[in-house]
Amino acid sequence: MIKILIMDVDGVLSDGKIIYDETGKEIKNFDVKDGFGINMARKAGLQLCIISGRKSKVTEMRARELLIDDVYQGVEDKLDTFKEVMHIKNLLPEEAAFIGDDLNDIRLMNAVGFSAAVADASEETRKAAKIVLENKGGSGAVREFVEKILKLNGLWEKTLSLYY
Repeated sequence: MIKILIMDVDGVLSDGKIIYDETGKEIKNFDVKDGFGINMARKAGLQLCIISGRKSKVTEMRARELLIDDVYQGVEDKLDTFKEVMHIKNLLPEEAAFIGDDLNDIRLMNAVGFSAAVADASEETRKAAKIVLENKGGSGAVREFVEKILKLNGLWEKTLSLYY
């Protein structure tokens, strides 16, 4: 059973584009469907975690909005951070799911019980993932992965009952 969903940010929760205005303010695009999926995951009892190679105030804001408490940014080795998270939370690697998009995600993908690559992930990342999603990063891929996790855990019908 999957107990924790771990997500990359740039290229997964966002479309991977980083825009700076003339004042240096960073802007990222996030998809409301992914936010809804993260809400569903939380309501189903999944723990949520972000492990990102970049450090960004925009990521902090989005994580706060989605009630994601475990946020690790500026991470050089995602696998080391993953091991630390699993130790702190007393979870086994096979109880974790991870969604990524690029080469720096592959080692972590290989360590978890269930991994996904967004549709526009690098070729090597798509090969390493257990599944390749139909949606691109920042365009509903996290929402799609949450549904697959909830179905895998046998919680999809219960989750649906919350909405109709």
